[in-house]
Amino acid sequence: MSSQTENSTASEPVVTLAPAPAPLTVAPELTPPLTSNNTTPRFSEKDVSVIFVLGGPGSGKGTQSANLVREYGFSHLSAGDLLRAEQNREESQYGELIRNYIREGLIVPMEITVALLSNAMADILAEKKAQNQLIPGIPSRFLIDGFPRKMDQAIFFEETVVPSMATLFLSCPEEIMLNRLLKRGETSGRSDDNIDSIRKRFRVFVDQSMPVVDHYTKEGKVMSVSSVGSVDEVYSGIKREIEARGIRPVQEN
Repeated sequence: MSSQTENSTASEPVVTLAPAPAPLTVAPELTPPLTSNNTTPRFSEKDVSVIFVLGGPGSGKGTQSANLVREYGFSHLSAGDLLRAEQNREESQYGELIRNYIREGLIVPMEITVALLSNAMADILAEKKAQNQLIPGIPSRFLIDGFPRKMDQAIFFEETVVPSMATLFLSCPEEIMLNRLLKRGETSGRSDDNIDSIRKRFRVFVDQSMPVVDHYTKEGKVMSVSSVGSVDEVYSGIKREIEARGIRPVQEN
């Protein structure tokens, strides 16, 4: 469905986090220039199409992302899942730092999160290329849920990785999200699925993530959908917004 990015070449300078742990680096030709003064995105919008999925904790981002992956051929990346995987990796030099931030309901430093996302995107593109699944002229579709959570993350990602196409915002009252998360916590085993962490995460989302939604709303890039109701009802609203942006199910491409 997409073509290999032209921005990732062997001549691209290798810039990694210092010290650079193994999971945050990939082959040199795929390593992004993650510097605050970099103005050349790693990927081209001709090759990569990114939709951010934002919403409060428990708004259904993961569930609805799975629906979009199945029907529209998106590759789904969860910033939270990538961070949790990194914190649990025994050799990680950032594991304890990430664990502390997540436990306190705080936002992990953007350099770590963006590096994980960028490298995951590069890995997916490389795998598609190896399997001859890239189609010239059609960008690979990526859903990134739970990111960006702050304006500096949004700016840093778009400057160093790729400008986003749109943002899907799932709106939901806090009490409904709280009940969903407490129910999930009964079986998830996640350390942040407890009422104290959940309340902190709600406050962080309102204070730091809603300004991101407001910013993209002013740019006309937000698809706002209520996530109150059944999974199918919410997904119907999402499909209307997605297809209004010219995105069609994979079988129609």
